[in-house]
Amino acid sequence: MSPVERLRANCDLPDEELRNLLETDLFDEELYKAADEVRRCVYGKDVYLRGLIEFTNYCKNDCLYCGIRRSNKAERYRLTKEQILDCCAQGYALGYRTFVLQGGEDPFYTDDLLCDIISSIRSLYSDCAITLSIGEKSEESYRRFFECGANRFLLRHETADESHYSRLHPGEMSLANRKQCLFTLKKIGYQVGTGFMVGSPYQTTQNIISDLRFMQELSPDMIGIGSFIPASGTPFESFEHGSVLLTLRLISVMRLMFPHALIPSTTALGTLHPQGRELGLKAGANVVMPNLSPVEYRGKYAIYDNKICTGEESAQCKDCLQRRIESAGYEISGSVGNVKRNN
Repeated sequence: MSPVERLRANCDLPDEELRNLLETDLFDEELYKAADEVRRCVYGKDVYLRGLIEFTNYCKNDCLYCGIRRSNKAERYRLTKEQILDCCAQGYALGYRTFVLQGGEDPFYTDDLLCDIISSIRSLYSDCAITLSIGEKSEESYRRFFECGANRFLLRHETADESHYSRLHPGEMSLANRKQCLFTLKKIGYQVGTGFMVGSPYQTTQNIISDLRFMQELSPDMIGIGSFIPASGTPFESFEHGSVLLTLRLISVMRLMFPHALIPSTTALGTLHPQGRELGLKAGANVVMPNLSPVEYRGKYAIYDNKICTGEESAQCKDCLQRRIESAGYEISGSVGNVKRNN
């Protein structure tokens, strides 16, 4: 039995076998095929769309890899409640049934303001899912957002290794708190997503294996990974970007380890490869997150260089997106796309 067959049968492999799988391309085609079969078994050909609203590029944190870190020069913006609701209205008319509010950790958006925005979206679009991607908060804050109508939360752990985490983040941030936030979100009742960068500075294969082990402990509903892409003005601006092939390999590995997971084919893949999104879907991903943000702000949410922000990345170009997804052998689902843990 090949390592891919063992991984598929057991949803797991010993560390050394995982290492061998990740460090060679010998099993890639077998991996992609097995991952695609598993995703079709659980989710069929459905690809779920999430309307992404990047509502602020202010951030109080100073993560060394991020283009909107507080010490980086960036043209900052904040969307008003009315602008956010207008994005939702456009998205709903286009058929989107999940809205993702994503932003830096911006103290301007107090809990009261966020609760007002979430409650308004929930009252207007009761049949939609509301996903937050706004970083580390207190349990009380997370609970308030949940009670106001948010039901999903994305919080990448970025790396599960303490030493590696300290090389990517400033001293005031801690991996322990990051992990605790994720478990708190699960306890409250959110569908929880996490993930990490592939090829981030100083990352080793053992770091990636630690990420997989942590996710086994967390059992996330959503897993988002994307190749590291350097951002100008950051300490890592001269580092090489992460490998597209390793990212695709990992998508397949995660589909076999976490058959139920909702796994996006990310913007980073589309940025590094013209068919990156399609390749991600063929490797086992089943979510795409087109941009609903106002056109004039899309280029300003520059978390890394050369991020695609127009054309077929746009939620308004749903027909373009549909053609791409269908060309890869899948189809757009009009549902909210909840996780299917019972399959």
